[in-house]
Amino acid sequence: MAAPAPVTRQVSGAAALVPAPSGPDSGQPLAAAVAELPVLDARGQRVPFGALFRERRAVVVFVRHFLCYICKEYVEDLAKIPKSFLQEANVTLIVIGQSSYHHIEPFCKLTGYSHEIYVDPEREIYKRLGMKRGEEIASSGQSPHVKSNLLSGSLQSLWRAVTGPLFDFQGDPAQQGGTLILGPGNNIHFIHRDRNRLDHKPINSVLQLVGVQHVNFTNRPSVIHV
Repeated sequence: MAAPAPVTRQVSGAAALVPAPSGPDSGQPLAAAVAELPVLDARGQRVPFGALFRERRAVVVFVRHFLCYICKEYVEDLAKIPKSFLQEANVTLIVIGQSSYHHIEPFCKLTGYSHEIYVDPEREIYKRLGMKRGEEIASSGQSPHVKSNLLSGSLQSLWRAVTGPLFDFQGDPAQQGGTLILGPGNNIHFIHRDRNRLDHKPINSVLQLVGVQHVNFTNRPSVIHV
C-alpha cells in the first residue's frame, strides 16, 4: 500500500457558514509557537502543525497511540466519513498520533483510514495543548465507536505489538488524546481533552459542530420514513 499523502485542499465552493462551536477554549487563538511545531507525514517529512488548518476549518483528533484498540476502532469509524461530506462543509479531517512515522502506513491499512494523518513523536504538541497523561477515573459512558471488550481488545493490541516489525507500543501508553476544531488560521473553536481512554467525543457530535452530515456508523442501512 502506498504511503497516504495529505489531502489536497480546495477552498473554493465552501458550504454555507456554520456558527462557530463553543467549548472550554473556544475563541482562544492557538499560540504561534505551537502552530510552528512540526508533525511528520507518512514519508517522514516535517509539516508545521498550523499549516494543516491555515486555509480551512479542521477537525483534529489526537489519538492515544496506534496500538490502542480503542483508538483503532475509533479511527475505523472516522474512516467511514465520506470525503464528499467533508468537502461539502469545507472541512478537513486530521488524525495525529505520537508514534514513529513508520507506523502511519500500517495503521492506515489496518483501519481503512484515508484522510489526513500525521505524528508528533516527541509529543510536544500534545504537551502544549494540555493533553492529559495517565488515566483519570471518570464515567465516560458507553462509546458508540468501541466494539471490543477490555480483554479481547487488549489481546488484539498485544498481538499486534509482538507480531509487528518493531516491538514497541507505538507511542507512550499513558498519553491521552483529544479533539479540536481549528482554523482557518490559528483560531481554536473547540477543544476536548480526553480524561481516559474511553472519553473521546462521539464523532457525530463533532461533525455537527462543523456542519458535516450525520454518518451512520452501524452496518445497518438507514431507515427512511415516507
